[in-house]
Amino acid sequence: MIQLSQVSKSYGKGVKAVDSIDLHVYPGEIFGFLGPNGAGKTTTIKMMTGILTPDQGQILINGFDIQRDAMNAKKSFGYIPDDPNVFPRLKAIEYLRFMGDIYDVPTEKRTERIEMLARRFSLDEALTDRIQSYSHGMRQKLMIIGGLLHEPALWVLDEPMTGLDPKSSFVLKEMMREQADTGKTVFFSTHVLDVAEKVCDRVAIIDRGRILFCGSIDAMHQQSKRDASLESMFLDLVNHNEMAGGSQ
Repeated sequence: MIQLSQVSKSYGKGVKAVDSIDLHVYPGEIFGFLGPNGAGKTTTIKMMTGILTPDQGQILINGFDIQRDAMNAKKSFGYIPDDPNVFPRLKAIEYLRFMGDIYDVPTEKRTERIEMLARRFSLDEALTDRIQSYSHGMRQKLMIIGGLLHEPALWVLDEPMTGLDPKSSFVLKEMMREQADTGKTVFFSTHVLDVAEKVCDRVAIIDRGRILFCGSIDAMHQQSKRDASLESMFLDLVNHNEMAGGSQ
């Protein structure tokens, strides 16, 4: 569960990257966070995960305030950043053991999870290789495994499909659906609107730091009053917002 209330973040000379947004994401759903480059997606995710501090507003993650109770909030989610370049000199298995230590995953459970996830992402034969020898896609898969090792109630994924081969993308989408079907939550940002349209229960569209739409694809069809693709409706909303100068 995610709850953002009147959350804002500014950079530089008062330029608002995120402008007083409200957002509720519920258990049992896959939620897509969509927007053009520079719209405020990654800034929002970094505030949700405690990397950035909001200028104002409150963020609750699974009932925990990310600022006041950061440790419990962070234990309850798995975060996959958009940049998979971490600890290149470690072997992959060393990195995963390190992640297991951070999240207090018992040794036996950790071993089972690593074996299962590595096999599912076809990374099991490369776990003893150093991360610096990995391709971008392999590093992305390693980050996914590390972030999901502790079976978190909430997944926060920032552009998780970037660099993944078609088989691994399919596996991840399959796992996202499994996660939601067990009553847990998946929150992910993506530029791949076809994926969002197929897998998301609800989406939010952000542009210039403000939420333009939040709801199901069916609700977006009703709002647009036409049977169009998500891509077409997305472009209509963003273009209209740009013509209006970002005002709401």
